[in-house]
Amino acid sequence: MAIDKYEVVFISTPLIGNLVPTVEFAHHLTRHDPRFSATILIITVHERIIVNLYTQSLATAASHSQSHVNFIHLPTVQPPTRYQYQSSLGYTSLFIDKHKPHVKHAISTLASTTSVAALFVDMFTTSMIDVAQDLGIPCYLFFASPASFLGFMLHLPALATQLAADFVDSHSGLIAPKDSAIELIVPTFSKPLPPSVLPSSVLKRNKDGYFWYLEHARRYTETMGIVVNTFLELEPHAIASLSISGLPPVYPVGPILDHAGASQWHTDGAQLHDSIMEWLDQQPPSSVVFLCFGSMGSLKGPQLREIAIGLERSGYRFLWSIREPPKGKLDLPGEYTNVEAVLPAGFLDRTAGLGLVCGWVHQVRVLSHQAIGGFVSHCGWNSILESVWHGVPIATWPVYAEQQMNAFELVKELGLGVEIRLDYREGSDLVVAEELERGLRRLMDGEDEVKAKVREMKSKSRMVLMENGSSCKSLASLIQEISGRIQGLKKDC
Repeated sequence: MAIDKYEVVFISTPLIGNLVPTVEFAHHLTRHDPRFSATILIITVHERIIVNLYTQSLATAASHSQSHVNFIHLPTVQPPTRYQYQSSLGYTSLFIDKHKPHVKHAISTLASTTSVAALFVDMFTTSMIDVAQDLGIPCYLFFASPASFLGFMLHLPALATQLAADFVDSHSGLIAPKDSAIELIVPTFSKPLPPSVLPSSVLKRNKDGYFWYLEHARRYTETMGIVVNTFLELEPHAIASLSISGLPPVYPVGPILDHAGASQWHTDGAQLHDSIMEWLDQQPPSSVVFLCFGSMGSLKGPQLREIAIGLERSGYRFLWSIREPPKGKLDLPGEYTNVEAVLPAGFLDRTAGLGLVCGWVHQVRVLSHQAIGGFVSHCGWNSILESVWHGVPIATWPVYAEQQMNAFELVKELGLGVEIRLDYREGSDLVVAEELERGLRRLMDGEDEVKAKVREMKSKSRMVLMENGSSCKSLASLIQEISGRIQGLKKDC
């Protein structure tokens, strides 16, 4: 008897933080059930060199392996004109929408030779739900951020009324509460949210980013199910809060991680990585604080100088990844040609035996090293999951996107991190050296309860992926739902 085969298609926002977990989930799904194969449709943004290096490596790796994941690079499209958007999210949403004809053609071509069981969109590719509806294909959402933020997005249309009533526009362009005591109730958070931790796109209601947040959130409920890169033991309250009538079923299947990291594809790969790992090999266990702000994170000169002063004063061993701010609106952070010029005079010489300053770093490999004792992080969700997996406590320094909310959840709700700032973002007051130093001391020498919780969650993060683990069961339920739906369609025919 022939075994049914199912093809699932993924379309991701062309950013490292969205694309990498999408690719890893596709591999995870096809490894779990050999009936499934996956095709990932790649959107190209020429200005994003790092993303393009990654996507090129995927095709190369697929051609040399027995993987059941394939990749199709979509034809390029004309980007939106600068008169059509006001924010980076506005640009991204319009740019993705322009790919709908190419996505429809690619899926139709696949469907002529195989059974396409589902289309997976992500948090910002929701316009592709139209394609799934046109072709009669079940559509699911793969959500690479936490369940707490998913709940915020689903609750955002209801929150919009309160935001309009209780907040006023400030001179900075951010909305501010009329009453400083105002807090927001979001069901996936057990504690009230201070408005200061909302994403900038939500606070800047005079920009189109706010509209796009509402639009994407509205469309989540049009999907057949929502797959979240989290796990029940990490976010029990948030996941339970999403089990309500009227919402698509939620499948927490994480942690889905890229354990190899950028070492397989980044241009500075082997040589830089080897020198960093050799330096870490010489350091005592849990003695090094690692500072890294993500693939899109960068800080300007005055803030870098405050960090340098705080690190030097603290006396801790450190590994510090510094990226140059992007030169254009669509560019990602780059590498400094002379990093010494943006640091205090003599800093590198004075700390030569104590710390190491580098550019792009293979974060997941660094976090896995026994010398790392703490992580000053931008609190991107992928980074939080990596730190949990490797049992490294975090000191929070959010920068962009939903990271302020992630930081709030990590510190105030989960007790898995210590606070440097919860609400830092572009335009915030500097984190001064003394503030950083206090945070480093709590991270490296104090907060034993946090460290114990992180160790416990490290163990749980591995158990959930094993047979009978919560995420393994959730994935099995998803697979049963997809295959059952296709079988039902076949019977109807």
